[in-house]
Amino acid sequence: MRAFHHSEFGACAGVSVCIPARNEAATIGRIVESLVPEVAQVVVVDGSSTDGTGRVAAERGAEVYDESELVPEMGPALGKGDAMWRSLTVLTGDVVCFVDADSEDFGPHFVRGLAGPLLADPSIQYVKGFYRRPFRHAGVTEPEGGGRVTELTARPLLQLFYPELAACRQPLAGEIAARRSLLERLPWVTGYGGEIAQLIDVYREVGIDAMAQVDLEVRQNQHQPLAALAPMASEVAAAIATRVHREGRLDFAPSIVERPPIGSGRWGTSRPPGGRSTSATSASR
Repeated sequence: MRAFHHSEFGACAGVSVCIPARNEAATIGRIVESLVPEVAQVVVVDGSSTDGTGRVAAERGAEVYDESELVPEMGPALGKGDAMWRSLTVLTGDVVCFVDADSEDFGPHFVRGLAGPLLADPSIQYVKGFYRRPFRHAGVTEPEGGGRVTELTARPLLQLFYPELAACRQPLAGEIAARRSLLERLPWVTGYGGEIAQLIDVYREVGIDAMAQVDLEVRQNQHQPLAALAPMASEVAAAIATRVHREGRLDFAPSIVERPPIGSGRWGTSRPPGGRSTSATSASR
């Protein structure tokens, strides 16, 4: 997997950016403001926030959709991966970028770095971000230590079952860019296992030479207590196990929910109208 630094890349006009968000009013405004001048489209998929996240994002210039408004025939959205899958119905660019909504030190270099390899090299299909993750607890910030599920669950399981992907520094990163044509060919796991399942599926679809990762330097966010990470770790492990089972290397498959490739037409009857900017009032409901 080729590696780059974000400073190697510049303008990323024409890119569509999706920000899945739920109750991130404290950070979403700055993120949207930094992106609107840089890219062709900024879409916030709001997980029915109660803190005004959608309103803040709309006021800063984003298109805002409640996650269950997109592909409503599929019922309520079932987590972040589902929201990302649904966003493909309104994202218009040939290069699509996803970023998380809780980054406290977000800058336009995130999207420049992620989209840059795709814009510069037609052989690259998929890009992951990586970064140093300081750990903040009880008012003290350590320079390392964030990404506990990554280090204790995702990376050991990748090393065991997919050693070709062991070089991926942040396999659970929500900072992703890809060619739309690739994303439309992939199934999507609905919950916390979405990113790791997608990484494996991309590897199987296009191979390691079409994948890259970009150093975004530092990402700071709030950290959850250790007990709250158990459900996330379980979903990550289950997503990997389903892929191993499909390859005939595991006798059982955990139960997970997946959406079919959105390009297959099996997800519903018709796409909702694209390019719609939700009003500040309706976005906050």
